[in-house]
Amino acid sequence: MKKNKGISVVIPNYNGKNLLPNILPPLYKALNNTQLLYEVIISDDCSTDGSIQFLKDNFEDIIILRAETNKGFSPTINKGIFATQYDLILLLNSDVKLTENYFENLLPYFECEDTFGVMGRIIGWENDSIQDGGKYPSFHGAKIKTSGNFKPVESNISDRLYSFYLSGANAMVCAKKIKKLGGFNEMFAPFYIEDVELSIRAWRIGYKCYYEHNAICRHKTSTTIKSNSSKKNINTIYYRNKMYLHALHLDGEKKWLWYLQLIAETILHIITGKLWYFTSLKMFFKSVKEIKNCKSSFSYLAAKKKLEPTNMVIKTIIKNLKNKGVIKL
Repeated sequence: MKKNKGISVVIPNYNGKNLLPNILPPLYKALNNTQLLYEVIISDDCSTDGSIQFLKDNFEDIIILRAETNKGFSPTINKGIFATQYDLILLLNSDVKLTENYFENLLPYFECEDTFGVMGRIIGWENDSIQDGGKYPSFHGAKIKTSGNFKPVESNISDRLYSFYLSGANAMVCAKKIKKLGGFNEMFAPFYIEDVELSIRAWRIGYKCYYEHNAICRHKTSTTIKSNSSKKNINTIYYRNKMYLHALHLDGEKKWLWYLQLIAETILHIITGKLWYFTSLKMFFKSVKEIKNCKSSFSYLAAKKKLEPTNMVIKTIIKNLKNKGVIKL
């Protein structure tokens, strides 16, 4: 059965009641401008702030999927992804507001069979400063850097620019392809790096990810001041997930060099008193079997197609960007 033509919007929500009134009206305006069929799915991660009742009272057409327990980003957004009915899926954070023509420059990318997805430019909620541009790949030693951003030299560039990964905050993806890949890897719950890992899987299997500078959305930066204990917890999960990423997507010499670098970084963390790093390591090594199973499943998914090594993916993206002319941010 052919997939229905249209756009499914999936918004993961956790206690976003104060944000939803700001992002939903602009979303509907942007969707209506496409003249396509659409649906909006809120996948709620067991909110306690009245989000569900607010949606029921004010947006009757929204599909609400509610979790009974808090599980984190990957399980929450996956629930929404696999409930969609249309051929294109917009993954949208509850703190991101679309401009009215957001979809106009994204839709043509899906005329190409190998497009996995495309993301737009993220600017400030009340100013035009770029918070997220395209994602520029690089290695730091044997480590994959995930923080590089770029923008084109010319704002009205018509050439298509590769992006190392698609931000889970504002990415439009092919529904068939993301479902084939199994969605986001739930090992990475509750948060961080899962969008990088999904995009690398897409690249390695032969799909392409793009950045469209002229599709613009606004992001409301959190002003919450985190406690020292919560910062340690965030760092612990972040570094654990970076370890997962490398174990899943480095092979051969690159992988062994990464392990050597990991040893050196562990010593450095000991010297600087960042003992929470040991918790990251412990969690990583406890997951070795699960990592092995993920790698086997991915290889099986690729079937007869040879998986592209991650370092070759990075070389391909850098070549594309150098030829097009971009500025690193």
